[in-house]
Amino acid sequence: MAELRVSIDAIDDALMDLLAERFRHTDRAPALKAREGIAARAPGRVQAVLDHVRSKATDRDVDPEVVAEMWRIMIEAVIAQEEAVIGTGGRDG
Repeated sequence: MAELRVSIDAIDDALMDLLAERFRHTDRAPALKAREGIAARAPGRVQAVLDHVRSKATDRDVDPEVVAEMWRIMIEAVIAQEEAVIGTGGRDG
C-alpha cells in the first residue's frame, strides 16, 4: 500500500503542476474577453469544453460524468474570477 500511495502522490503533484499552468492561462482570459466583447460566462464555450473532456474521459476509460463535474468546478471558479474583473456583459464566445 505504501508504494501505491507514493505513486498516487506523485500523480497528484503532476496534476497540481498542470492545474497551476491551466490557471495561469485562464488568468489571461478576462483582458482578452473584455477586448473581444466575450462574456465571462459563455455557455457555448462551457458546453464545448465539457463535451471535449467527456469525450477524452471516455477514450481513456474514465467516468465522463466525474470528469465533467471536476471541470464544472474549475470553470465556475474561473467564471467567478472573470466576472469580478469584467462583469457579466458580453456575447457567448
